[in-house]
Amino acid sequence: MSQTGAGAIEFKDDRKAGRLLAVEDGEVVGLIAYFVLDAAPHALVAVHTVVEPGHEGRGIAGDLVKTFYGIAAAEAVPVVPLCPYAAAWAGRHPDRAPEAPAEVVAAAKAQLDASPDLW
Repeated sequence: MSQTGAGAIEFKDDRKAGRLLAVEDGEVVGLIAYFVLDAAPHALVAVHTVVEPGHEGRGIAGDLVKTFYGIAAAEAVPVVPLCPYAAAWAGRHPDRAPEAPAEVVAAAKAQLDASPDLW
């Protein structure tokens, strides 16, 4: 959980739907849309970060990305931040966001190109 403003934000990984949700008082206030790379090392691939209107400016997007990297670290897989926000966050926090190998990034882009419905 994270304190990012009015209430406590809880992060819920809905792997089946490919969503990391930020939930406050039972309401989804933000999310990362992602998929799991088919090929080993089964990287987590962030494709879009959203914070709902009225909840911007509270650090929710950054907390989502930080949590996403934490999930990947716990699973010992890399993150491929194809989402511009996640990529920018990773660039600002290299100590918490290790760069994925180039071949993993290429595989993630190819999988997304082949199946744009992944998100």
